[in-house]
Amino acid sequence: MNEKPTNVAAASSGSSAVPFDAAKLDVVLDRAGIDALIVSSQHNIRYLLGGYRFFFFAHADAIGVGRYVPLLIYQRGHVERTCYIGIGTEKSERELGALWAPQFVSAWYGPGAAAAAVDHLKSIGLERGRIGIETAFLGADADRALRAGLPDATLIDALAPLERFRAVKTPKELDYLREASDKVVDAMLAVIAGHGPGASTADLTESLRREEVLRGMEFDYCLIAAGTSHIRAPSEKLFWREGDVLSLDSGANYKGYIGDLARMGIHGEPDAELEDLLSEIDEIQLASRKPIRAGVPGREIFAAAEAIVRRSRHANVLEFVAHGMGLVSHEAPRLTSQGPIPYPDDHASEPLESGMVLSIETTHPHKRGFIKLEDTVVVTEDGWEAFGDRARGWNRGDTTV
Repeated sequence: MNEKPTNVAAASSGSSAVPFDAAKLDVVLDRAGIDALIVSSQHNIRYLLGGYRFFFFAHADAIGVGRYVPLLIYQRGHVERTCYIGIGTEKSERELGALWAPQFVSAWYGPGAAAAAVDHLKSIGLERGRIGIETAFLGADADRALRAGLPDATLIDALAPLERFRAVKTPKELDYLREASDKVVDAMLAVIAGHGPGASTADLTESLRREEVLRGMEFDYCLIAAGTSHIRAPSEKLFWREGDVLSLDSGANYKGYIGDLARMGIHGEPDAELEDLLSEIDEIQLASRKPIRAGVPGREIFAAAEAIVRRSRHANVLEFVAHGMGLVSHEAPRLTSQGPIPYPDDHASEPLESGMVLSIETTHPHKRGFIKLEDTVVVTEDGWEAFGDRARGWNRGDTTV
């Protein structure tokens, strides 16, 4: 049974600093014709709350007969009316100063949270407003309750406006991404150097998880391939042996921001063919950076890379992609509709902006092994900066282990 929404606390608008650019958000919402937001995705709530995430549901949101459904209500032009809907246990976080939102309401499960959102919107006169929701991140029960409670409102999908709002990273966000990238590369090098021939890909992945956690990160995944196998999943049946190549493609996050890079290892010395294969991938990666700077259309990144790919004798198998990243592994700017994750190339013709962050990756599924580099590159006014930009050649495993 749903708990009746209860207004637990209300603070003055000056209780703490707003952790995002409210004026910029207002402009984005005005262009989208949105009067107020009901934010339901974990990443956007985290962003608008300045990094806050309730520790109790850090890894799973199922509880009781439903799930934990936090919502954040933001009215365009009225940051002082922002309302966060959580559960009563979060009062402790509020008392510790972790929740800046002026109003806090406790409600359980999707329908209860939606009812609280409806009450708040009615209290500020927006029962007939144009309300932005995140349709991909709102459960069916909450959606039903919301539509029933606001029959005269117009509901608009706010995913694209919120992505546009987050596309240019703040200096603090860039620091987090830089640190995340450095930590991922450090962890990969520790794993490569710390294992001799015969380690399973499952053991290597577990070692990488430990190395990333020891560096203060949250391990998300490792796409791993060893030897001539193109299977990119940890397994007790696959091994990194003498002479084998190793591909590590790991995502781990630091304070919510993703470090996502791919580096190569080898047991022994790479021969001329392996050197040439990785050098070609490196050439494509570096070529794609050349046009990057504020004001250049994002599609130029692909044009620069594809010029190298087309002249390669491996052109039919080489795979190149560049995508935005930050709190989400594929986010704005979206530069291609032909990548491995399906979405439209909404920003390919738009100018890049200083502070946008790109993940750039080139893959060659060769018969000698799965060979890949993935780099994190931030757009600057006059060029680019790459985070974690080292160990991009063949990194040697420890044959003495």
